[in-house]
Amino acid sequence: MKVTMRFDKKLGVILSLGAASMALAACSETYDGETASVDYAEAEAAAPTSIIAAEEAGADQAASDAAVGDEAAPVPALETPGLLPKIAYTYRYGFSLPGEKIVPLQQRHADMCEAKGAGACRILSMQGANVADGIGSGRLELAIRSDIARGFGSELSGAATESEAESTKVAINGEDLSKQMVDTEARLRARTVLRDRLLETLRTRRGTVAELVEAERGVAQVNEEIDQARSWLTEMRGRVAFSRMTLDYESSTPVGGNFSKPIGEAFGNVGGIMGTVIAWLMMLGAVVLPIGMLIWLAMRINSWAIGRREAPAAAEA
Repeated sequence: MKVTMRFDKKLGVILSLGAASMALAACSETYDGETASVDYAEAEAAAPTSIIAAEEAGADQAASDAAVGDEAAPVPALETPGLLPKIAYTYRYGFSLPGEKIVPLQQRHADMCEAKGAGACRILSMQGANVADGIGSGRLELAIRSDIARGFGSELSGAATESEAESTKVAINGEDLSKQMVDTEARLRARTVLRDRLLETLRTRRGTVAELVEAERGVAQVNEEIDQARSWLTEMRGRVAFSRMTLDYESSTPVGGNFSKPIGEAFGNVGGIMGTVIAWLMMLGAVVLPIGMLIWLAMRINSWAIGRREAPAAAEA
């Protein structure tokens, strides 16, 4: 009986210990489950925040890389040909050389211009040397493409130096036509738009007869203004594209001697001098003769009056 009771007590203790162990295990599992669920919930709540932060960081990095790339890349130059000044240049060169060498040098300069071609250089006028009065002179006017005008002037000066010519004048002048060209282009565009509107009115036949007649007159006037503006614009563009170059030649010493020159001038002026003297005599006669006649007549009348007063006195004596 005692043994049975002891066994029963041991069994009860074992069962109680097993129950307690199971309870503790259940509690541990419950606690671990709650902890896991809390950690998972916190992970889910933290996930969007981390994603947003990563997107922002990536955006910031991309912006930083783009900024660095922009700084490293060279900035392209702005090519704005419409804003470049439109300047019409004129060049003047003067050369002094012996009179007999003026014509050859002038011919050489003209040949140099023609060698450039009509698209680069054109002869506008050429005046041959004049040595009749003992002084040689000449002039050559050219139209030279603006981008080569300066260099071509140097070539002409070099050719003159080879002909023993001395440079006496070098001048470069420029006229800014930018504003005039912009204004003319704006006026041309405005007149073109106005013409199109007037033509549209005529095409659709909208309006009264008087309005249509006025529109026809307006079209004719606007077309005239458009043609004039185009002509001005073409002329200014030509002046900008081609510079005007003037070459003057003069002799360093008179071609003839100083002894014959005054005599020739005197013989040449004899006719003019004689004509001037005769003209002065005619004017003097036209003025002096009438005045002289009046003075002589007055003196004769005065003498006659005095004689008549003195005649009775002499008779009484």
